[in-house]
Amino acid sequence: MTNENIMNLTELPEHLVVLGAGYIGLEFGQMFARFGSRVTVIHINDQIVPREDPEVAAELQRSLEAEGIRFVLKAHTKQVQQNSNEVVLTIEQSSGASTVAGSHLLVATGRRPNTEDLALDKAGVETNENGTVRVNGQLETNVPGIWALGDVKGGPAFTHISYNDFQIVYANLVEGKNLTTDTRIVPYCVFTDPQLGGVGMTEKEARAQGYKLKIGKVPMSVVARAFERDETAGLMKIIVDATNDRILGATILSSDGGETVHILYTLMLADVPYTLLKGAVYIHPTLAEGLFFLMDDVKLLTQKRRLRSA
Repeated sequence: MTNENIMNLTELPEHLVVLGAGYIGLEFGQMFARFGSRVTVIHINDQIVPREDPEVAAELQRSLEAEGIRFVLKAHTKQVQQNSNEVVLTIEQSSGASTVAGSHLLVATGRRPNTEDLALDKAGVETNENGTVRVNGQLETNVPGIWALGDVKGGPAFTHISYNDFQIVYANLVEGKNLTTDTRIVPYCVFTDPQLGGVGMTEKEARAQGYKLKIGKVPMSVVARAFERDETAGLMKIIVDATNDRILGATILSSDGGETVHILYTLMLADVPYTLLKGAVYIHPTLAEGLFFLMDDVKLLTQKRRLRSA
């Protein structure tokens, strides 16, 4: 099954095997676990949501495992067979080959654009090796007058990004503006529980680009609202450019993390330092009050400090 036809099920899977621990795999995996299915998630990488920093992924995995979801990581799927009443996957790990059997299989390993049906070569429009349409920062293809918007052009496959693509093209063509995706700050959310809300760079991405960093990180257990709701799983993390105190990125793994991270996203859009929120007045008790503790935790990152998974 895919994320589309799995919605047509009329009976609950006894054991749902999910191939892929990205957004779709985790969201549907948790959903069916809460419906009552046994759920096993198989992933080729050594951590779920591999783009995220290790401690964020580890905290989310702990939360999902607490609900009974089983994870099989660093596993290469070699074969899938349909038997009479089950689907059997042959996987290979460092310890050797083994099998995982379930009643249903959800394939959540990503998608390729179906651009081969568009005959783009007849118009001279170039595509990338993975089939996505090649565009510049203003979303124009190599052929003047032809633009590509949304998932077909590659990049983050989010509904809100597709709509922003439209806003950029409309503003440039109709309103005479000069907008580009080159400086676009991307907010996103994995709609698990807790939600993984993020914006901008992760710590490992900022490190790879050579930034001198300040980092702040606090567990949700220090946030009164989370404590009162008994929803203390998760953490808040902020990545700051130490040369100018501008926010490079942030992650909020919590109930309503996708909502709360917009506060930090606003500071990034305004190009103001994180210190604007340091010592600010926060309504008690709200999840946003956790930003008070997060701002106080921001410290200069030494070169010796390593990314940790816990």
